[in-house]
Amino acid sequence: MQDETTIHDPYPTRRDDRPRVIPRQEPVIWSPKGSCPRLSRAHEDFYEENGYLFLESLFSEAEIAKLRAEGERLKEEQQGDDRYDVIVEPGSEEVRSIFRLHEMSPVFERLISDERLLSIAEHLLDDAVYTHQSRVNYKPAFRGKEFDWHSDFETWHSEDGMPAMRAFSMSITLSDNTPHNGPLMLMPGSHRYFVSCVGETPEDNYQNSLKRQQFGVPDRQSLTEIAERCGIVAPTGPAGSVLIFDCNTLHGSNSNITPWPRSNVFFVYNAMQNVVQEPYGGTKPRPEFLATRDQVRPIRQFEHHFGGKVSA
Repeated sequence: MQDETTIHDPYPTRRDDRPRVIPRQEPVIWSPKGSCPRLSRAHEDFYEENGYLFLESLFSEAEIAKLRAEGERLKEEQQGDDRYDVIVEPGSEEVRSIFRLHEMSPVFERLISDERLLSIAEHLLDDAVYTHQSRVNYKPAFRGKEFDWHSDFETWHSEDGMPAMRAFSMSITLSDNTPHNGPLMLMPGSHRYFVSCVGETPEDNYQNSLKRQQFGVPDRQSLTEIAERCGIVAPTGPAGSVLIFDCNTLHGSNSNITPWPRSNVFFVYNAMQNVVQEPYGGTKPRPEFLATRDQVRPIRQFEHHFGGKVSA
C-alpha cells in the first residue's frame, strides 16, 4: 500500500475498517454557466444539483438504428471469443460488456466525437477532454444481471489514479429504457458525498469486478442513509436519449427479467488536466482498455476523427 505521507489523497478509500463520508471538494460544472449553447441554464442548474441530466431523443431513429446494428454486429462478432476486453455474464457466455468501443468501430468513434456530446463534455469540464473509458453494456432479455451500487470515481481514483472529480459518463440508449428492463438508477445529489469503501483491493481485481463488483461497493448503512437523504430515480425514455451523470453519482441497476433486452453505450470523458496517475489504492494500474493511460490525447485530435453526425 502507498504511504499516505508520500501522496496527498483527498479521498482515501479501501484503507480503513470503517467507511467515511467525505464532502466533495471540486465543482460540478467547471465552466461559467450559460456559455454552452447546447445546454440551457435550467439544464445546468439541474445537473449541478442532482449530479445527472437526461436528454431525451437527442439522436434520431435513423442514427440509433445504425448504432444498434453496429452494437449487435460487435456482440455477434465477439460472442464466444476469449478476449480480455469482452466481459460475459456471470454463469453464462452471454456478452455483458465490450470495452474499447471507440477503437473497435469507426461508427462509435464518430459517436464519441459527435459535436452534440463533445461540446457538452468540454463545457462541463472546462477543458479539452479525452476518453478515459468506452464500452457498451448489454442487458439481455430474461437473464440480464444487475450492476451493484457504486460511485465510478471511487474505483477510478483507487484503482486507476484519477486525481479529481473532473470526469463524467454519457450513456446513449440504443434501446428503449423502460421502468421494467433494468434501467440505470441514480441517487440525485449523491455526487456531493464521497463514500469510502472497506477492504484492501486484491491484485487484478478487475477480472472479477467487471462481472460482479465486491470491492469498491459502499456499505449498506451508508447507501441507506444517502438513499433516504437523496432518493432514487431511474430516468427512462426512448432509444436515442442521453443520460449524463457525474463521476461520483451513486448508481446501479436491477436485473432484467423482461422479454425486452436493453443496451446502452457508455463514454467516459475526462479532462486533460485530470489524467490518471499512480493508483491511490496502492495496486498496479488497471489495463489500458479500462483506463486510458498511455494513449491519452484530446478527442478533437483523433487521428481518424470523422466529426459530424453519426449518420454522416
